[in-house]
Amino acid sequence: MRFTSLCCALLALSGLLPSVAIGADWNQWRGPNRDSALTESEWPDALNGRMELLWEKPHEPSYSGPITQDGLVFTTETIGKKTEKVTAYNLKTGELVWEKEWAGAMAVPFFAASNGDWIRSTPAVSGNNLLILGMRDVLVCLDTKTGKENWRLDFPSKTGSPLPAFGAVCSPLIDGDVAYVQSGGALVKVSMDDGKVLWSSLEDTKGMMSSGSFSSPVIATLAGQRQLVVQTRQALCGVNLESGKLLWQQPIESFRGMNILTPVIKGDRIFNTAHSGKAQLFEIAKGDDGEWSVDELWSQKSQGYMSSPVLIGDTIYLHQKNQRATALGTEDGEVRWTSSPFGKYWSMATNGQKILALDNSGELLLVTPSSIALEIDDRMKVAEDSWAHIAITDDLVIVRDLKALKVYQWK
Repeated sequence: MRFTSLCCALLALSGLLPSVAIGADWNQWRGPNRDSALTESEWPDALNGRMELLWEKPHEPSYSGPITQDGLVFTTETIGKKTEKVTAYNLKTGELVWEKEWAGAMAVPFFAASNGDWIRSTPAVSGNNLLILGMRDVLVCLDTKTGKENWRLDFPSKTGSPLPAFGAVCSPLIDGDVAYVQSGGALVKVSMDDGKVLWSSLEDTKGMMSSGSFSSPVIATLAGQRQLVVQTRQALCGVNLESGKLLWQQPIESFRGMNILTPVIKGDRIFNTAHSGKAQLFEIAKGDDGEWSVDELWSQKSQGYMSSPVLIGDTIYLHQKNQRATALGTEDGEVRWTSSPFGKYWSMATNGQKILALDNSGELLLVTPSSIALEIDDRMKVAEDSWAHIAITDDLVIVRDLKALKVYQWK
């Protein structure tokens, strides 16, 4: 009876405490829901004096964002333009748990060489499986605890797809016992058990400016149907998860197929903005006859580049190709404010009350969402050159720059 009374008292007390995400893993591209949102996470109101470096490990270059699961953090690197490597560390201590490498590097075209020729795709982890897409379009599945290879799928060899000229970029998506990835030749559904290709869809034409997606898919429920939302280099698409059938398609204007962002979903609506194109909000509907439709609700001239936006309430926060941050109203696309220029890339995360934005220069910004102006609460240098997406797990902020993996802790 005393135990029961104690449990009741603790439950009553818990209702008075702030809601905090406990043990939330940053297990894939842009976090648990692929939208960079951790809505139940409590963040400090400052960086300096509130965040300290817990540990740091040197690494060769990578654009892959770090991911976490069950107290481990995983990072990738490309060594000597010859080898790809994955390393697992204890998240709290930095102790090496395992490492695995394979031949897999490639050179990108000379006009893109300034962007580096190292691994780009952010891995995904689920259960005992860690999924990595290498530069040469080879999907490798490793055991999370040991690094042992479970299986690998070489898309060019297995499917005859072209080797992506800029290297594989898409970050794989794990959904239960299957995974989805935009390979150099098509959107592919893969069995997590053995790497078997279950279906292929949205086959690309062979060519430098059309093959190999730069974007990463998300799963969303639109017009009552759960589906894959995919951005190819030419179009925004809805795809049936079971069959791979194309449900709907919307051409996207862009320069040389540079559709890079992950689309933002709000209800039955999708926000997208492309390099040298325009910002657009579409509404997806399904008629009584079963036919799908895509209606453009608004468009305006804001141009995205590589930085995927975050959505808070009725406002989209976007870092643009012109290096300025901006806030757009979701209802009408109205520009609520535009900032002065920053670097070329921001990776952003939000808990609904604040935004953490990591500039490619290595400066971390703590921002209060506002409909009036960019409100920077604090800023702190955390890296030297960081194009990998930031990761957040509980009170840890994980940063991957071109030379190191760094784990910071909120005080």
